[in-house]
Amino acid sequence: MKGAFWLLALFMIAVAVTIAATYNSGYVLIVAQPYRIELSLNLLVLLLLAIILMGYLGMRLIAFTARLPAELSEFRTRRRREKALEGTLDGLKAFFERRYAKAEKSAATALKMEDSTAFSAINAIVAARSAHGLRNYSRRDEFIAQAETSAPQEVALRLMTQAELLLDEHRPEEALDLLHQLPSGELRRHPGALRLELEAQQNVGNWDVVLELIGQLEQRDGPEADLIKQLRCRAHIENLRSRMLNPQALKEYWENLSPSEKKDGKVAAAAARAFSATGDCAMVHHLVEQSLESQWDSELAKLYAECIGSDPLRQIERAEAWLEGHPSDAFLLLALGKLCVNAELWGKAQSYLEASLSVKPGYAAHLALGQLNEKLGQPELAREHYGKGLELAVRQLERPQGPNNAME
Repeated sequence: MKGAFWLLALFMIAVAVTIAATYNSGYVLIVAQPYRIELSLNLLVLLLLAIILMGYLGMRLIAFTARLPAELSEFRTRRRREKALEGTLDGLKAFFERRYAKAEKSAATALKMEDSTAFSAINAIVAARSAHGLRNYSRRDEFIAQAETSAPQEVALRLMTQAELLLDEHRPEEALDLLHQLPSGELRRHPGALRLELEAQQNVGNWDVVLELIGQLEQRDGPEADLIKQLRCRAHIENLRSRMLNPQALKEYWENLSPSEKKDGKVAAAAARAFSATGDCAMVHHLVEQSLESQWDSELAKLYAECIGSDPLRQIERAEAWLEGHPSDAFLLLALGKLCVNAELWGKAQSYLEASLSVKPGYAAHLALGQLNEKLGQPELAREHYGKGLELAVRQLERPQGPNNAME
C-alpha cells in the first residue's frame, strides 16, 4: 500500500512539472565577459537538478569507498566465524558419534579460526577428548594447554575435563590435585566436581573422605539412592578391613555405625571377618546373631563357625534353631558341620557336611569332610573328598565370579 502511494505521488509530481514547463516561457541570461549565455528557465532547472543528483551520488560513492575496507573486514570476520561455527558443530557431531579422528581434526581447525574464548574453550576440550579417545595422550595434553591459553577464565571446564581424563587413565592422585585447584568453594558446590572427587577418592582408597562426599551428594541431586547405598556399604567394608590390625579402632568404628548399617549383611560379614582376625570371637558371634535375627544372610551363617568360641554347644543350639527356618541352606549346614567337628560330635558333623554337599557341592564342605575322615582314620575317604574339593576349586577359578556361582 505504501509503495502504491509513493508511485502515485511520483506520477503527480511528474505531471505537475510537465504542465509547469509547458506554460513557462522565461529565460536566464548569464554574463561572464566576454561570454553571454542565454538559457531557458526549464533547462536551468534541469541542469541544477542534474548537478545536485550527481553531487549526491558522488558523495555516496566517496562514503561507500571509505567504508569498503571496514565492511570487507567485517564480512571476512563474519565468514570466518560462520566457518568456525560449522567446524565446531561438525566436531561435536563426530565426537558424539565416536569418530574421534574426524572430531579432533574439525575441532582443531575451528580452534584456529574462532576468536571467541567460549568457542575456543569448547573446541579445545572436544579436541582433547577426541585425542584421549584415540589414546594419544601427548596431543591431548597439548589441547588442554591450548585451552588454558586461549580461554584462561574457563577454569572449571578445563580442570574438570582434565581430571576426568586422568581418572580414565588410572591416575587418581593427579586428578585430585587438579580438582583441588578449582576456585575456593566451587568444588563443594559443583555436583559434577563432587562426583569426580568421589571416584578419585575411591581409587586412592580414602574411604573416610568417600563417606563425607556421599553425605554431601545426598544433600544435592546426587546419584540414585541404590547407588548411594552401595557406595556407603563398600566404604564401610573397606574401613573395617583397614582397621583389622587395630582392635580398638575396629570396635570404635563398628559402634559408630547406625543400627541399619550394622544389619546390612555385607557390612556385618566384613565386620565379622575383621573381628575374627583380631580373635574377638564373642563379638563375631554377637554381631552375626544380631544381624541374622533381623535379616537372613547365608554368607553370615557360614561365618558363624569361622571363629571358635568358648561354648560351641551353645553355638550349635543357636544354629540348629536357625535350621528350622532354613533347612536347605548349604552354608548353614556347612557351619553346623564345622561346629560339630569342634565339639567332637563326629556323627552329627558328618551328617551336616554331607547334607551341605547334597544341597550345593562346594570345596569347603569336601575339605571339612576330608579333615574329618582323617581324624576318624579313613584316609581313602579323606583323599577322595580332597580330590573332589580340588576339582570344584579349579572349576570355580575357571568361570566368572557371581552371586549364583560363588563357592564356599
